[in-house]
Formats: sequence, C-alpha cells, structure tokens
Amino acid sequence: MRISARADYALRACIELARADDIASSSDAIAQAQGIPQQFVQRILGEMRHAGYVTSTRGGRGGYRLASPPERLTVADVVRAMDGPLVRVHGLDPDELRYPESTVDLAVVWTAVRACLETVLDGVTVHDLATGRLPAPVSELVPRPPRRLGEPAA
Repeated sequence: MRISARADYALRACIELARADDIASSSDAIAQAQGIPQQFVQRILGEMRHAGYVTSTRGGRGGYRLASPPERLTVADVVRAMDGPLVRVHGLDPDELRYPESTVDLAVVWTAVRACLETVLDGVTVHDLATGRLPAPVSELVPRPPRRLGEPAA
C-alpha cells in the first residue's frame, strides 16, 4: 500500500483541527504548524469538507473545524476520502478477483492484506493521534518509536 502525500497531509490537518479543540483554524495556521504548502492544505480541506469530515465558516472568526468528534474519525476514513479504497488489485476489490486454481491463494493473500490494513487504520482515530495515545495493538507493532523532526539518525 502506498500512502499518498494527500492522505498524509489530510491526516496532519485533521490532527491540527482536533488539537484546536473546536476552535476554527485557518488553512494558513495549519500549513505553518505542519510545514505543508498552504495551497495543498486549502485543496485538501476542501476535499475533506466535500467528504463531510470538515466544516468551514467564513469571516474574521471563520476557518475549519472537524465536522464530528475526533473520536469518530478514523485514519481509514481520511485515507479513503483522499485515495479511495485501501486495497485494489488491478482496479478490483480483493473479493472480486478470480484466479486459476494454481494461484487462487493469491486472492486470499490480497484479502488478508486488506483485513490487516483495515484493522490498523480503522482502529486508530484522529483523537488517538492528536492526544498521542495510540491503541496498544498498533503501537506494539512498531519495534522502536519513529524519529522526530530534526532528530539525528541512530
């Protein structure tokens, strides 16, 4: 699976909105906080608004907010909104694949890959990310914590 820059940026924007605690945030503030080009943030927030995950208001006190509590918005929701289905093989859902008998187990592998991705991505919410409290089944999959911005390689 490839995570697009759009999906990564959208998640980072949602985390900023969750951390704002229902106070409207401008696309410029989100772009600055995350080091993302402002034009991308505007486009992504527009797509997230169209998907129903973000709301926007105009004016001096306007900006963007999450449309629902961050506990209800999963990583999978955002990735699907930006990139479509999590797993496709030749443009098909793994359940739609038909293989010759000698390779039928490959369809099982693709279905298992989708199931694993869904378990992780549907199991992590924007709230989890915004508070730094990942579910144990997810954090236990990583042998060591990721490096922070500016942190030297080990």
